[in-house]
Amino acid sequence: MKMKLFKKALSAALTLTLVFSLAACGTKNNTGSDGTTGTPTEGTPTEAAGEPTEAAGSTEGQFEIALITDVGTIDDKSFNQGSWEGVEAYAKENGKTYKYYKPTEKSDDAYLVSIDLAVKAGAKVIVCPGYLFEVPIFQAQTKYPDVNFVILDGAPHSGDYNVQIEKNTYSIFYAEEEAGFLAGYASVKEGYTKLGFMGGIAVPAVIRFGYGFVQGVDYAAKELGLAKDAVEVKYTYVGNFDATPDNQAKAAAWYNEGTEVIFACGGAVGNSVMKAAETADKKVIGVDVDQSSESATVITSSMKNLKKSVYDALVAYYAGSFPGGTSVSLNASAEGVQLPMETSKFIKFTQADYDAIYAKVLNKEVTIYNDTTAVDASGTAIKDASGLATDEVKVEVVK
Repeated sequence: MKMKLFKKALSAALTLTLVFSLAACGTKNNTGSDGTTGTPTEGTPTEAAGEPTEAAGSTEGQFEIALITDVGTIDDKSFNQGSWEGVEAYAKENGKTYKYYKPTEKSDDAYLVSIDLAVKAGAKVIVCPGYLFEVPIFQAQTKYPDVNFVILDGAPHSGDYNVQIEKNTYSIFYAEEEAGFLAGYASVKEGYTKLGFMGGIAVPAVIRFGYGFVQGVDYAAKELGLAKDAVEVKYTYVGNFDATPDNQAKAAAWYNEGTEVIFACGGAVGNSVMKAAETADKKVIGVDVDQSSESATVITSSMKNLKKSVYDALVAYYAGSFPGGTSVSLNASAEGVQLPMETSKFIKFTQADYDAIYAKVLNKEVTIYNDTTAVDASGTAIKDASGLATDEVKVEVVK
């Protein structure tokens, strides 16, 4: 694929990637948790202290595996829930007590209070999904050197963007550009020619999803031998991660203008896009986790394998091989990204098609640019898809 791009590995760009990587979150209501069996119980957590209701049958109120939610909720069908499922699966299989904590507000202090509560309740390992935990974990990792931390889509720093990962902290990122590529490729192979990417805020994780999506669309169009500009992609960042009337209206306008499927990559923005799609009888691509149950309009989801990565981190911890002090980016080779083919609503795009393109991504037979490698001829990082040179696809960036 012909691209007017080249790679430039800059430490500053990498640092910014660590700082702003984002976990997308949904908007479902919260439930309590049963730290002994892991079965959610009905009821609202005690939010005054940021601590959920105590579970019946716990051992003196002690829970050795903890998860702190970010701005979303534990059943958000997105980042928090995917991470929690990894905690739950490991704990159930190995007889470990576990519990989640919902901070009272979006602030470093509130996250630290929840971490304090988890440690007080006996947490040995604490999972924190999202970049919002970068500063809190920077403080907690030295405050609690005997407690291990797993941070997803982030790396600890003091607020100065200089990453410092202690030996009791494991930082996990994901190759969102590969997940986006798979979704874009599948959409065109399915037969869609008018697509949209509606991102939340232009932070690196969202940018990577969008860049990958456009490149996957272009790769499939070229593979199918489609005429130049026969496939079109509208591309935008709405500037928030919320379900709002404005976001729904924007998605509805795109659908009315002929867009057939929108990749909703902005947490609760997806709820707005799904509502618009239901009204217009159009389609949606979900993000982060399998969102097929959220709406009949969701044809597939561009997934990070959150459950597996959290599960594997817990396996490593209890095996005495916790990879503390390191940061990784999980890609196809680590099964870090995927499409949920079992629940996808494809008609033309087959499992064999998916396996073939996944193998190409896995074996690096296709070059997929991300937010640190996609630069223009002057070496300046590209901020939106307008700078992504495509062979076949027409990209319209909507400001």
